[in-house]
This record gives sequence, C-alpha cells and structure tokens, in this order.
Amino acid sequence: MIENVFFAEFLGTFVLILLGAGVVANVSLKDTIGSGQTSWILITTAWGLAVFTAVFITGQFSGAHLNPAVTLCLALTGKFSWTLVPTYFLAQLLGAMAGSICNYIFYIDHYRATEDLATVRSTFCTGPAIRNFKNNLFSEALGTFMLTFGVLFIVQPNIDIVGIEITFGLGALEALPVGLLVWVIGMSLGGTTGYAINPARDLGPRLVFFFLNPKKHDADWSYSWIPILGPFIGAAAAAQLYQAII
Repeated sequence: MIENVFFAEFLGTFVLILLGAGVVANVSLKDTIGSGQTSWILITTAWGLAVFTAVFITGQFSGAHLNPAVTLCLALTGKFSWTLVPTYFLAQLLGAMAGSICNYIFYIDHYRATEDLATVRSTFCTGPAIRNFKNNLFSEALGTFMLTFGVLFIVQPNIDIVGIEITFGLGALEALPVGLLVWVIGMSLGGTTGYAINPARDLGPRLVFFFLNPKKHDADWSYSWIPILGPFIGAAAAAQLYQAII
C-alpha cells in the first residue's frame, strides 16, 4: 500500500537524519561529551551506521531508498516505478525534517550554549570547506555517483507493492553493504563539501534551521542548490553508465 511505503521512507529517513546529524551535533556543539573529540572517522562511521540502521528497519517495507537521488537513479534504470517517485521524494524530505527537529530537541541545551552560527548550521546541513561552486558541485555529483552506482549492484527484487514484485529495494541483507558504501564515501570523498550526497538530507534540515533562524543568509541559501543538484547529476550519470555496461 502507498501509505505503508510512504511511512517506511519517512521513518527510514527520520532515523538516518536523527542518528547522522546527531553525531555532528555531539562532536560540534558546546559542552557535549563528544565536544573536543571531533573526528572525521567518528562522523563518517556514524553516518554509515545510521544508513545501515535505517535501511535495516525499513528495507522490507519500501526498499529504503531514503534519498531522492537513489530513487531517481533506480527509476532511470527501470528498477522503480516513476509513479511512486513523488511519494518517495515527499516522504524523504519530511522524514529528514522530522529527524532534524528531534535532534535539535535532544541537544537543545547544547544548541543554546553554542554561540557560533556556522557550527550550529553544520549540525543541520552541509557546507563547503572551500567555497568554489564548480568544484563543490563536482564533489557532490561524484560522491553521489559512487553511492548510486554501487547501489545499483546491491538492489534486489525484494518488495511487493499491490501484488507486484519490483526490483528496487536495498532490503535487510543489503543494509550492511550500503552502510559500508556510505562510510567509505565519507572518508574518501567527504572532505570538500561534507558529502550530502542526498538532496533530502540537506534540504530538509536546512529548512528546519531556517525556521529556527529566519534569516536568508543564516541558512546559506546561495549554496543550498549544490547539495540538491549535484546528487541528481551524479545519480543520472550512474544510471547511464550502468545501463551502458549491463
């Protein structure tokens, strides 16, 4: 049923952002146990495990895309129905926003104690280490290309929707490989932009941050299109290459 897959994608993306953004908050905000212990390995490992957890929980119900770029890539390769794409996109965006809100409430005392706006924003959405939009876009596109190209070799025909089995899910058995894939992308390719590699992961929490700090420049909207367009470009490129070689 559509309601079930919508909730599964919502829940999975919620778990992803709650745990993924949670580690950033833990190592970035003032007076947390993790503050002063900032480690890129810690952050990338937690994001990989967050993906594993979210996929493991919801894979059997919706395929656990949890990422509009993954949904687009699977649709472009004929592994997912285009009619379900808007449902998944909306569920992923709302799930990301809900996870971000819960993470904010969880760490609210530490948010209040943290005065640096850039640090606070980094716990919601991504930003470039060096602001060069051309290279930033390439980074997001390449990182997402590696994610979606890998996913195309992981997916299995494991979901039944309205009596039709569709090859488009990451499923429980594939939760670990995709978690490892996100982990290695973060460690290897995440240093330039913070590897959003997921439009919902960046846009949803950025909207939450904007609602909490309603100033256009605070949410860095001038950069916000990079982690949206870049992942879609990478996903489309992965789909084309996959179709060319299979």
